[in-house]
Amino acid sequence: MARIFDVVEYANEMADEIVHRFPEEGIGDFRIGSQVIVRESQWAVFFRDGNALDVFKPGRHTIATANIPVLIDWIGKAFNDRTPFPAEVYFVSRKEFANKKWGTPQPIIVRNPGMGLGVALLQGFGTYSFQVKDPQQFVTQIVGVQHTYRTSDIEERIRTMLLSKLQDVLGETGAKNSVPEMIGLTEEIGAAVRAKAKDDFEAIGLTLKTFYIGNLKPSEKSAQELRDMGMLDMATYTQLQAADAMRDAAQNEGGGAGLTAGIGAGMGIGNIMGQALQGGYQAPGGGAATGGGAKMPDVMTPAEAAQFMKVTEDDIMEAIKDKSLKAKKVGKAYRISKANLEEFMNS
Repeated sequence: MARIFDVVEYANEMADEIVHRFPEEGIGDFRIGSQVIVRESQWAVFFRDGNALDVFKPGRHTIATANIPVLIDWIGKAFNDRTPFPAEVYFVSRKEFANKKWGTPQPIIVRNPGMGLGVALLQGFGTYSFQVKDPQQFVTQIVGVQHTYRTSDIEERIRTMLLSKLQDVLGETGAKNSVPEMIGLTEEIGAAVRAKAKDDFEAIGLTLKTFYIGNLKPSEKSAQELRDMGMLDMATYTQLQAADAMRDAAQNEGGGAGLTAGIGAGMGIGNIMGQALQGGYQAPGGGAATGGGAKMPDVMTPAEAAQFMKVTEDDIMEAIKDKSLKAKKVGKAYRISKANLEEFMNS
């Protein structure tokens, strides 16, 4: 038999809890006339059969048909209106959950006309804070029947929303400003992200209180890493390899950080990069670092092999599947050696 509660409260600071269900298991029986104690930092949302009965603000409340009119349909006059009724109470935190971290797991590409490659790869990190705005909506749409819903349960979803808005804002800002100018506009970019995210947060009963950009800088990804990510075509990759080779030759052993600002903001490569992009730079070994006359690398992806063969990537994959072209499968991807491609081309 379910326990009958005459006092309902959750005396907890809710440090990282957004919502706590009472009781945690099963359904509680509450009496008309029972006391509900809601602390200053909480709301209390009553549910029965998936329907919200009422939302109580901070203070001491008495359960009665006067403040929960819908109960009249369920409670008869027997036992002097003291009949127990089954329901659940969700205590929802009113506090601001602050100093939450965000960061760009992969660089965000933006336009950067007139500098370097004409594009920038930016990475950033910072903090944000949020708060429940509509407790009933948040419990209904997000929490469901979980007895405890913590900040860790929704942080990934929030970060995804924020990064989506950040990418939009950087794209719009990059259309009017160079990368060095954008790096100096972190306050304006943060405000724009908050404005863009407002509707998405309100749709799930939340509000985005703050969004701060701690740092925004050109990516430190190397040419090889970017090629593996599928962000560079073969011609651009060859050009960047040539630029990297020139940089490495000019530095002491162990120095340098790849293309860091060379890709990001066009800094550090200067005229060498310009010559490479125009096809005038000669890569080590005598081959020109251009798309049409690019030197074949020792290992290629199917897409890169297709460029050299002047066919589609589907044609290369078909040749791999019928074993006329030898390739090494690594995970779900294929890699083709220069020797195997030359053998296939000459067969």
